[in-house]
Amino acid sequence: MPGKTDYECKFCGNKKQVESSDSDTPECCRKPMIKAEPLPVCETSTTAEHSRADDMGEPCDDGRAGS
Repeated sequence: MPGKTDYECKFCGNKKQVESSDSDTPECCRKPMIKAEPLPVCETSTTAEHSRADDMGEPCDDGRAGS
């Protein structure tokens, strides 16, 4: 069963998901799109008791997406 690969346009930010079995790289803005890197897993707590002053709040995968 083939998986899906996420691509992102580095010029306009457009995102596209294609079957991994496709050998062609999708294009956007007349340029090939690049593979999107998955978000890292969140390692900090969301509760006030465990928050850190030096945490910049970078985006991360908190497990609620279901994938």
